[in-house]
Amino acid sequence: MPAALQSTVDRLSNAVKQFNVVQRVFALLALAAVLVIGFAVYSWATKPTLTPLFSGLSGSDASAVVDQLAKDGVKYELADGGATVMVPTESVYSERIKLAAAGLPTNADGTGYSLLDKLSATSTQFQQQTTYQRAMEGELAKTIASMDGVEAATVKLAIPADSVFSDQKKDPTASVFVREKAGVTLDANQVQAIVHLVSAGIAGMKTTDVSVVDANGAVLSTVGATSGAMADQQTGDYESKIEAAVHRLLDPLVGANNVTVTTTALLNYDQSQKTVESYQADPTTPPLASSTKTEEYTGTGSGSATGVLGPDNIAVPGGTGTPGTGDGSYKSSSQDLTNAVGKTTEVTTAAPGTVQRQSVAVAINSTAGAALDMTALQSAIAAAAGIDATRGDTLSVQRMPFDTTAAEEAKTALAVADKEAAAAKTQVLIKDGAIGAVVLLVLIALLVMGARRSRRAKREALDLGGLQQTSVAEQQRLALEAVESAGLPALEQAEPRGPDPIESKRRQVAALADEQPGEVADLLRGWLAESGQRR
Repeated sequence: MPAALQSTVDRLSNAVKQFNVVQRVFALLALAAVLVIGFAVYSWATKPTLTPLFSGLSGSDASAVVDQLAKDGVKYELADGGATVMVPTESVYSERIKLAAAGLPTNADGTGYSLLDKLSATSTQFQQQTTYQRAMEGELAKTIASMDGVEAATVKLAIPADSVFSDQKKDPTASVFVREKAGVTLDANQVQAIVHLVSAGIAGMKTTDVSVVDANGAVLSTVGATSGAMADQQTGDYESKIEAAVHRLLDPLVGANNVTVTTTALLNYDQSQKTVESYQADPTTPPLASSTKTEEYTGTGSGSATGVLGPDNIAVPGGTGTPGTGDGSYKSSSQDLTNAVGKTTEVTTAAPGTVQRQSVAVAINSTAGAALDMTALQSAIAAAAGIDATRGDTLSVQRMPFDTTAAEEAKTALAVADKEAAAAKTQVLIKDGAIGAVVLLVLIALLVMGARRSRRAKREALDLGGLQQTSVAEQQRLALEAVESAGLPALEQAEPRGPDPIESKRRQVAALADEQPGEVADLLRGWLAESGQRR
């Protein structure tokens, strides 16, 4: 071992040996804390980042995937009740390739598009259509089940068959059953997400043709109408919008907290469709078809009746001939026209959520709004709130005194709470500062005690007997000269009490070494160096 390292180890060993029981316990605790923190930091730094390998696995698939990962020696974790397998990020793609080569996951639950792989070449059209519908139901159910808060889902589709014997086609419908996770309730946005997901996945399906029911039997979305949760949310949003508009109008006039606005709106969520067909001929358009028929006869003879006969064989005036006389000729023409007729079809669909009626009530603090013109103010509020009298809307604007006692008490309580919070924060800071000061003082005391023990150990290790290279008298003389040259306080000349004056001066030098050990040791080292140079 190198000399420098050996010297460091010896000093540390000597310093530890000088510790008392309390210092040793404190040192052991500090060492244990350092080891625990270092182990935690090392574990956190070396822990790999996990990424989902597969999600929504069945029990058999998850077991097969875990067995394959254990065979490959890849660390993994299970999540979502075993349906999700997590592996280190750097192993995701390689393990997916290996599992795909092994035919995993096999989708052993028998749902989704894997059903199409089991169709034989001799399957009938009905079997193919039914299997395809089951595959779509399974895929939609798995997609819905992967949403946050949904534990399981089932989708049933009602797709009418196409027929050439009917000119009207029915729209497809769907019913969705969801089971939420424990303590989770689906909100309106999640329900609408499920509705739009299912309707967009089926051709010709509308969002109003999807019904969603939860495990508690609550209807989240009904067929043919907007869901109750969405209707309540839209109504609340509309009322909040009207109230905010009125507040933006009145707050700059009377100040904040001096206006109260309440809006009650009735929205119509019935969806209706109106079809109008009109026919109109266009005279500028040429006819679609035109036909002309002409009959003409020319003959000779007399005495034969000619002309056009009326009832009872009476000759009609203006005929081409007269009875008994004539030239025997006949001519007739007719024309048949088919004119073009224009057809206009207009389909009007009333979107749900239109305002059917609303009522707005506004109360203004009489103290803040004493100088306001109520007539002009009511007209401004009606314009801001969109009041329509023909629709049956009502608006009430009243000026009345406000009770500010609760507000003042709340303000006072808030101020008191702020003071108490500030005082508590100050106490916590003082307490933390006191604890820190105590800990700092303890550390300083331990360091001082360790330094004193180290100095004492060094002083005890100093062997004055090693100065026997010169005579005792010479050593004492050189020591006194060194003390006087350093400017140290001179020792009082003690009267000889004993027979040996050298021993008395030795005790004086030892006393001086006890009072100022560091400086005396430095002086002695310098003296030894000078003595060696003189020789």
